[in-house]
Order: sequence, then structure tokens, then C-alpha cells
Amino acid sequence: MTDIPAPPWRKTRAPSAPRTALSRELIVSTGLRIVDAEGLEALSMRRVAQELGTGPASLYAHVANKEELLDLIYDRVMAEIHVPEPDPERWLEQLREMVMDAFRVFSSHADIARVGLANIPTSPNALRIAEGQLAIMLAGGVPPQIAALMLDRFGIYICADAYESALYINRQRGSDKDLDVFLEETFGQIKTFYRNLPADRFPRLTAHVDALTGPDGDERFEFGLDLMLRGLASYVRDAGAGSPTSKG
Repeated sequence: MTDIPAPPWRKTRAPSAPRTALSRELIVSTGLRIVDAEGLEALSMRRVAQELGTGPASLYAHVANKEELLDLIYDRVMAEIHVPEPDPERWLEQLREMVMDAFRVFSSHADIARVGLANIPTSPNALRIAEGQLAIMLAGGVPPQIAALMLDRFGIYICADAYESALYINRQRGSDKDLDVFLEETFGQIKTFYRNLPADRFPRLTAHVDALTGPDGDERFEFGLDLMLRGLASYVRDAGAGSPTSKG
């Protein structure tokens, strides 16, 4: 059936496309997309609302405030971290794989790791990861108090290192260079600076520039992690529960 045209004297407006129904899930997904693209400083309730084509007030029916939104985004990121079933024969290897996975996940989401600093695990995925790490350590014979302390140290180590890496990316955003070129130039300048130090005052720094500046961020993270795991394994050996070994 042919539509009847509107009278020419009546003003009309084409119907707008229906808005996507707001939900906590959609708000969190939008917030994470902003963080991934531009970093934490770009995130605000107003910015999320703009991305969703609505006003900030409409978000508060689903999220209390920006602080809660950050917690929800952080928990969403942690959902990507794999938690294996504890294997007493592979406990140290499992722990290493889990920490490396967490570092990889946080490093892939801009500077979201900053949210984890000074943050006690209370959200579903934070608790899932804490429970998993404790289960692996206890299965390997780590004393409960040592396992609890190590859980805290792992969290700080992962978040601090991932956040430090993100700071370089934040600096690169203000330049006209891609990340690889920016990092190569930045660390090239650092290497040149050390080479030009007065050798009579800093003989060891100037003699070992390549050793100081050579390893990349992943190598440095793995080195520190292996130091921690070797120290952790010593508590199991001291308790007479075998002598597990760590990679590296």
C-alpha cells in the first residue's frame, strides 16, 4: 500500500534510529574501548556518555560513579587471565605462566594496570586470580603465610611493571612517531647519554652500557619474576617439601 504523503504545510522529521538500550555491560565495554585507545586520562562519565549518544545522568542508573566504572573495567580486563587447575608437579611452572599471562594482559590494555596499585582484590575476577595463585602455591608446598605475602608481591610487581611500560606509550601518543620508532629513539638517546658520561667518575657505567640498556621490557620482567620464583622455591625446600625448579 502506498504511503499517504504529509501535507506540504506540515513540518515533518524523519524518524531517528532507535537507541541501543543502556546496560552496565555496554557502559563497561565502551569505557574499556576508550582506555585501550587513549589511556585512563581520557576516561570520564561524560566521555562514555558521548560515545553512547546519551547524557551522563543516564549512566548513573547502571554505574555509581567513575570509581566504580574503573573497578568494573579493571575486572573485565582480569577476566582475560587464565587460571589453571593446580598441579603439584608443575606448581612453579604454572605460577610463572600465570604471572606472565597477567603481565601480557595488562600490557595490552594501555595503563589500566594503574588501577591495580593499592587495590585489594574484591571483585569477582580479582578474587578468582587470588584464589588460583594461592591454590597453586599451597599445592606446591609453600607455607600459607609465605603464599599470602607472595600473592601481594606478585600483584604489585605485575601492575607496577605493566604501568611503567604504559607510561612510555602515553609519551609516544604525544609524538608523531609510531611506537617502535619512538622507543628506539628514546633508548638510543639514553644509551648515548651513558656512553658520554665522564669515564673517570663512572667507569663501570660507561664500560657496560650495552648490558645496562640491552634487555627489553619483557626480558627485564622475566628476570625479576625468576628471581622471585627462585626465592619462593627456597621456602619449600627449607620446609623439606622437595626441590622444585624454576625456568631461567
